[in-house]
Amino acid sequence: MDVRLLDVLTKSGLALTPSEAKIVQVLLTDYPFSGFGTATSLARKAGVSDPTVTRLVAKLGFGGFQDFQSKLLAEVEAHLHSPLLMMDAKRPGAVESAAQGYLESVTRNLERTRTAVPLQNYDRAVGMLWETKGRVVLLGGRFSRSLAAMLAGYLIQFRSGVHDLGTLAPEKFDILVDLGKRDLLVVFDYRRYQSDVVSFASQAAKRGVRILLFTDVWLSPIAAFAAVTMVVPVEADSPYDTMAPAVAQMEAVVAHGISRYGDLDRTRIEMLERIRSANAVTLGDPSDGPTAGAPASPGDDQA
Repeated sequence: MDVRLLDVLTKSGLALTPSEAKIVQVLLTDYPFSGFGTATSLARKAGVSDPTVTRLVAKLGFGGFQDFQSKLLAEVEAHLHSPLLMMDAKRPGAVESAAQGYLESVTRNLERTRTAVPLQNYDRAVGMLWETKGRVVLLGGRFSRSLAAMLAGYLIQFRSGVHDLGTLAPEKFDILVDLGKRDLLVVFDYRRYQSDVVSFASQAAKRGVRILLFTDVWLSPIAAFAAVTMVVPVEADSPYDTMAPAVAQMEAVVAHGISRYGDLDRTRIEMLERIRSANAVTLGDPSDGPTAGAPASPGDDQA
């Protein structure tokens, strides 16, 4: 097998069951080190059975878990001896300013985001966002609630029944009484995970609500019962984690959804544009507007 294992794990043609996707997510979260334990330890981390690991490695084209690990080890050894790695190791590490160092660390994280989850997760995420028959409720923490609001701003242009919870005050828990199996809860939860956000999601899941989770590589506790989990690296050269990869991933989900459902969305967007034009909501696009049917921004002037 000449193809890199990392590329195999993230390729779009890889058809995974939900349980297999959980294993791949664990592998990608701390790649390649997450694959060097036993099959049992990998299964335990993913919350699946040992036979599921066996089926996954067979689907990937290996005779067994030992063959899978041999391929993984060979790739690590090749990387350690590669000229490119030696060049990187000898490259001066100093930067001109803290701002430059921070931006470089964010750039590295954005690159890592490309292989942070199986591509199939994007298909599943947009399927949930666009096809859910009931309500789509969005929730985030102290900083991540802004991402929930941004995604809500996009979604309201494509479908009805979108509700951004905003700040999770105690009275917001009352909405749980109206949620059930037809509904979707989208949660943005990055370290340090908020107890109220986790509690709301847990109670929603017990009512049969499906959960789409956006989180970091350490995984919010919500990942244990989320239907789909989207992961990004958030560490940066700063006392604070960066939300830039999280924003990029969320917008990538929207872009993926538009490419898949764009023709179905056009009528609703055209109706929204007529309403906004009649009420002089926006000043218009100085470059004569976006391509017909494609909103330019999810900001307050578009949502």
